[in-house]
Amino acid sequence: MSVERSKDALVSKSLTRDDWIQEALVVLRERGVAGVKIVVIAERLGVTSGSFYWHFKGLRDLLDCLLDHWESVLTDAIIAAAGKFNGLPEERILYLMQQVIEHNAAVHDHAISVWARSDPKAREVFERTIKKRFDFACWMFTQAGFSSRQAAVRGRLMVAYLIGESSTSLKFDKRWRSIIRDECAVLVKR
Repeated sequence: MSVERSKDALVSKSLTRDDWIQEALVVLRERGVAGVKIVVIAERLGVTSGSFYWHFKGLRDLLDCLLDHWESVLTDAIIAAAGKFNGLPEERILYLMQQVIEHNAAVHDHAISVWARSDPKAREVFERTIKKRFDFACWMFTQAGFSSRQAAVRGRLMVAYLIGESSTSLKFDKRWRSIIRDECAVLVKR
């Protein structure tokens, strides 16, 4: 085994599958799905592309993992946490909004929506995941006492708003929690 290969094997074992997924998500956001290349990600992680194969069968496997992570971690887990939230319905809405910004849960949404235009699997996951978000948001506003029509409208506005705020780097504004509170107050105002 060459020194380079041996070094790469050690680094590969210290890098996790999640490290590759996180870096691939950044590349997806910066370059689009066409820019998600094993060599590019490996270079950014400081390893050779051979270490990629410790964690993935191939590029499609990584792409499928990106979609799964976006749906399960950045949507399902946040919805589940908000579903278990104990407090007033309006506080639950605020909690979810804060979690989305704090965990950068919507920061990859635009890149995935663009990807979904050219890839049937990405489109299926995108549509299913966005529907989950809209449905849960509608449920939250229904719990807050809004009619089903008002809950659906306010829920869609909240989801769209969070996608938009994620692209404005709101999280880097030291006042982001205050901004979210003010915007939530507008959404729940009667």
